[in-house]
Amino acid sequence: MDTREGETRGPDLREETPVSWSRRVWGISGPVILSNLSIPLLGAVDTAVMGHMPGPAYVGAVAVGALIFNVFYWIFGFLRMGTTGFAAQAHGAEDAVERAAVIWRAALVGACLGLGLIVLQVPLGLAAFAVIDPSAEVTALGERYYDLRIWGAPATLITFAISGWLLGINRAGHVLAVQLTLNGLNIALNLYFVLGLGMTVEGVALGTVIAEYTAVTLGLVLVWRRLRPQQVTVSRHRLFARARLLALFRVNRDIMIRTACLQTAFVLFTAIGARMGDVTLAANAILINLLQFTSYGLDGFAHAAEALAGQAFGARRRSAFRQAAWVSGLWAAAAAVAIALVFWLAGEMILSLYTDQQEVLAQAITYMPWMVAMPLVAVASYQLDGVFIGATRTVAMRNAMIASLLIYLSVLAVAVPLWGNHGLWFSMASLMLARAATLAVRWPALERTVEG
Repeated sequence: MDTREGETRGPDLREETPVSWSRRVWGISGPVILSNLSIPLLGAVDTAVMGHMPGPAYVGAVAVGALIFNVFYWIFGFLRMGTTGFAAQAHGAEDAVERAAVIWRAALVGACLGLGLIVLQVPLGLAAFAVIDPSAEVTALGERYYDLRIWGAPATLITFAISGWLLGINRAGHVLAVQLTLNGLNIALNLYFVLGLGMTVEGVALGTVIAEYTAVTLGLVLVWRRLRPQQVTVSRHRLFARARLLALFRVNRDIMIRTACLQTAFVLFTAIGARMGDVTLAANAILINLLQFTSYGLDGFAHAAEALAGQAFGARRRSAFRQAAWVSGLWAAAAAVAIALVFWLAGEMILSLYTDQQEVLAQAITYMPWMVAMPLVAVASYQLDGVFIGATRTVAMRNAMIASLLIYLSVLAVAVPLWGNHGLWFSMASLMLARAATLAVRWPALERTVEG
């Protein structure tokens, strides 16, 4: 049993008062919320900088380019989600050697996948732009963004693994440091390259790549400091243990399929919006950025559920598992109500910060009520995702997401011809509700698998 004070000892799950659980939830979710909100803040700055360029094509180009990388990277989101689950369970079981092996396995996988994206950048880029099919002007600008941004792939995917591991061992403050470094430097560089040097989409992409490699360097330093000297190098036998690798690939496969389904939904959303014209594409890009603020903010509580439920699962304590899900869920619901109120009261003012193009602003205001509703609609799906990830019950997540995508496609086929862009947003709301419902029906079976 590892006894290194303050970092490697497993969590004490015996104290189970509501106040103590709230402290645990906020101890993880607070730093994660701060770090997560810096992600859409970066998107907001990029959108605002491009929104003051001549014409909506610049906003559309960065939106399309960023979407492509979101798809690429979040298909490999298992590097963050799966690593959190495995690290949390090893932490709860106080298995220090496996806790170290988890990060090195995940980082190795991330490096290989990132290099693979670089090698395949040409066919992947051609396919991505063909699927979204934006206007010729948006495509030309978007390709310039893509050609630079792809070189940051290895750094981004290794950072996913590092963030997941740090969350799993209750080091949310370290995740905050990495994320703020990534996005703070990114924002500063983007402003410098675009406003200072007069670059356009290339400046946004170059700033992102430099920030990605800076962040992964910091992350590796923080991992190094969390490990004992003898854990920095894990034996080849332990690192490549057959049972552990099979579990890793099983979880990664399921999360990848689940994430691919989710990203398919967002790609279709953007592609259908793009066919409604550049103004609609730009307005939806602004609203999607607000949705990202919502999801990244509420994800802080989902991350708390991942770590705390995963630790309770590893320690085989059913009451603690139930409390982790319940308390984090209550705080998430309260936060969702607060976000909805902010969008309701200050929506037009927020939108005006993004662009001074009146056509784009008018369209965004028209669809702003969907942003008021979305936190309330989506919060349950985020929380249930977190609990299932912590328990590494990824088959249930995969199947639930496949069913949700089918529901989304059915709603799209009916709603968009009837209601246009309103139908598109109605379909997105339906996807969030379907995600929550398809996981909720599996909750009783999940709870029964936790011993004690």
